Amino acid sequence: MNNEDAKVIKRPPVVVVVGHVDHGKTSLLDFIRKSNVAAKEAGSITQSIGAYEISHMKSAPSPSGSGNANAPMRIETEKITFIDTPGHEAFSKMRIRGADVADVAILVVAADEGVKPQTKEAIRVLKVSETPFVVAITKIDKPSADIEKVKNDLMSNDVFLEGSGGNVSYQGVSSKTGEGINELLDLILLTADMEDLKYNQEEMVRGIILESKMDNRRGSTVTVILKNGILKKGDMIMTATAKGKIKMMEDFLGHSVDKFIPSSPVVVLGFENLPQIGEEFKAGDLSEGDLSGTKAFKNERGIFTKKDSVENKNIIRIILKADVAGSLEALVDILKNSPLNGDKKIEIMDSSVGNITDGDVNEAVSLSAIIVGFKVKTDKAAENLARGHNIIIITNEIIYKLVEDVQKISLEIDKEQTGSELEILAVFSGGANKQTVGGKVIRGQLKNKSRFEIQRAGEAIGNGKIVNLQQNKKDVFVVNEGSECGLVFETNVKIEAGDKLLNK
Repeated sequence: MNNEDAKVIKRPPVVVVVGHVDHGKTSLLDFIRKSNVAAKEAGSITQSIGAYEISHMKSAPSPSGSGNANAPMRIETEKITFIDTPGHEAFSKMRIRGADVADVAILVVAADEGVKPQTKEAIRVLKVSETPFVVAITKIDKPSADIEKVKNDLMSNDVFLEGSGGNVSYQGVSSKTGEGINELLDLILLTADMEDLKYNQEEMVRGIILESKMDNRRGSTVTVILKNGILKKGDMIMTATAKGKIKMMEDFLGHSVDKFIPSSPVVVLGFENLPQIGEEFKAGDLSEGDLSGTKAFKNERGIFTKKDSVENKNIIRIILKADVAGSLEALVDILKNSPLNGDKKIEIMDSSVGNITDGDVNEAVSLSAIIVGFKVKTDKAAENLARGHNIIIITNEIIYKLVEDVQKISLEIDKEQTGSELEILAVFSGGANKQTVGGKVIRGQLKNKSRFEIQRAGEAIGNGKIVNLQQNKKDVFVVNEGSECGLVFETNVKIEAGDKLLNK
């Protein structure tokens, strides 16, 4: 072996798990890594990319020439890195990103359901990215499991399994009992061996940005997958859009480590700004010229001016916040393509990673936008400012519920535009130009800070403005049709029970 050969070393495979929602991807990984991630995920749906490293005791034939045909199997321990990708349809881009970074994929298909729409999408992504894959037929412990149907479904989608005229390996597994999982891991390592995965410890350090977020305490926190070279603490690190010096590195368990080899998942602290997910990075003793050839993914981000859209009442303007860059990118796509009532459409005015701040609220005020947050918190100052300016803030930790909330707001805005009407049931107090009254919304939706015409016996007698709106003794932004409420109304007209407030 010459010196050059000594520098080239076999590296573990990076494996991505793809398939239809609820087909058992996360449960499979739970069993493999002996942790219960599914229970920690909101709605039991994986919603961001995570990377995990395991050690597997691989079975291998006894050495040739041992003279004993019944010699025990020899056991080798090998590492495997798994990328857990979201299964919900909103995260198709993140699944594509996962397939791009992976060496081998596991296509998960439930034995009781067969091929579903996201299974087909996963097959397409794997073929486009030319990612080698094996099939895991999950949930074989269920009474309704039908492995033959799964095989036929796969064949109908141009996935030809071994024993059925093809060369794609497969294994039936149960994440409840563990049946077939060791054999599946053996298949993964066998597939990886055929790919001849290696790295050069003296070449330029390269890898892929898997995730990035801004931590209030630690700053830019970036998850990477290392593909070549040896990554060290103190290295300069660069992508096409971000750079920095590595201050600290952690393994997937959160342990501080000074040096990493491929195919390790690494958390890097030290980027001066957040890199985009999917970008290639280089590290070491770098200059700007070293970035030639790196691949950057452009995050879709719609920035529009107030003039462009605020005057258009058919546009729902959104300022979008998310916990990590991967979720943000996926949310931009899903919200922009969400069906809304009538001719309405969504425009993403701004999108960024991090909690909702008073700066976001100020921007929402200037753009007449609502704020939508995924897995983020709202600062106290932002809450107070939003309340004062009647800015709607929607947050949720489950993607499809967040989308449903946005669609509901769209319907409520429609109600506002069709007009609203309140019947005065009682007058509690009054001053020079303000009165406290109670009433019932008999049409449309009542919104705080809105102006209304006062009618008595069908005749207009004046107008005014709601300055405070309450329901069940709590300040609210809107009150829906059929509900009773209390309000402070600013007007020079003395209101009486039986009067109506109309907003046409």
